[in-house]
Amino acid sequence: MELDPDTAEVGQKVTEYEKFLNDRLKVDLQKTLDSRDEIYAKMSEYLQLKTNIERMQEVDFPKGELRTKVDLGCNFYVQAKVPDVSKIFVAVGFGFYVEFTHGEALKFIDKKIEHLTEHAERLTKDSGRIKAHIRLVIEGLKELQGLQDGPEEQAFRDIWG
Repeated sequence: MELDPDTAEVGQKVTEYEKFLNDRLKVDLQKTLDSRDEIYAKMSEYLQLKTNIERMQEVDFPKGELRTKVDLGCNFYVQAKVPDVSKIFVAVGFGFYVEFTHGEALKFIDKKIEHLTEHAERLTKDSGRIKAHIRLVIEGLKELQGLQDGPEEQAFRDIWG
């Protein structure tokens, strides 16, 4: 059985669009969503640090020191003694830590959260654009293959007309 040249061309186009959809758009969408999730995780850590700093400001530590337990990983805790709680080291990025007073740390955290929120919003918009491209490619594939939308997507029929 010999295929019509138009049918073969349509089949080739369908294969190209499917490859683009699966190899490019879906991968880009997953990367964008993963990046956004990483940013949300960082925001969560900074908000938790902010809450801890605010609690430390409320409590008056005797002799200015703090005894606590520190998680070394895998829920393995050790006792720790912080001799001076008036200052705190905060990870500012690229493996650098800066010593801040509580007030300075709170200001830095607010600015960092603001920056991370803007970045997350950009990634959300990017993921929306990618989803729109995916939808466009799917609609193009349906048109090339001559498929109709499912019953839930079909236009409503005017029963009163």
